[in-house]
Amino acid sequence: MANPLISVVLATHNEEANLKKCLDSVASFADEIIIVDGESIDQTIAIAHQFNAKVIKTTNKANFHINKQMAMDEAKGLLVLQLDADEVVDDHLANFIKKTTLEIKNQTEEELLKFQPKAWNLKRKNYFLGKFLTKGGQYPDPVIRLYINGFAKLPQRDVHEQMWVDGEVGMATGHLLHYSNPTFSDYLRKFNTYTSFKAEQLKDAKVPVNFVSLVEYGVYKPLLTFGSLFLRHKGFADGLAGFVFAVMSGVYWQISYLKLWEIHERKN
Repeated sequence: MANPLISVVLATHNEEANLKKCLDSVASFADEIIIVDGESIDQTIAIAHQFNAKVIKTTNKANFHINKQMAMDEAKGLLVLQLDADEVVDDHLANFIKKTTLEIKNQTEEELLKFQPKAWNLKRKNYFLGKFLTKGGQYPDPVIRLYINGFAKLPQRDVHEQMWVDGEVGMATGHLLHYSNPTFSDYLRKFNTYTSFKAEQLKDAKVPVNFVSLVEYGVYKPLLTFGSLFLRHKGFADGLAGFVFAVMSGVYWQISYLKLWEIHERKN
């Protein structure tokens, strides 16, 4: 398409279980779909081609935001929607995107520079242990994913960072349905990836391995995280799922620190 209005961009790695549902949810409004794939060995690329997506092959990087930014850089649409393969756009959000496109598609370049907002937070419903979490800091979980092309980018420093936006950020209606952890096995697989990445960040930050840091990362941060999510943010309202999520969010610090310790041991 010469002048697409809406670009949908993703970075993928072995997402055959999720990708079709994700792309089905944007098929009614996406003028172009761009997927940067990091060495998938399943049917991810075949599924992408079913939706006429442009697929760019690259390496699977520990900081997958690098691949997300590669996809964003390829987008030609006036509006860009950046998704993860395990996210689904609900009907209300799809309508918001279509309506926003109509509002800005006839803007001149000068008018577009003055137009605000330049990007929108999207509310997410996060699926964990068989339910969408409603508390524990997991809802509304706003993430900047929709923006006017050229006015946002990812810092590419972390796997949980927000976009930098040159302008105001609004709030979209509707939701992203985030099926990141349909099973606890899926959660543990991603947990292992995230804790390994955090251990490398701790190493780069020159966090020492000693008794003081052991207490900080093995006791203080886990308890603070659990208390914040389960008590302050009322994770108890989500029952067992809320409890397990708060516990594992605390354990995240312990495992990351133990992996840092392992890195130090390998060097010595």
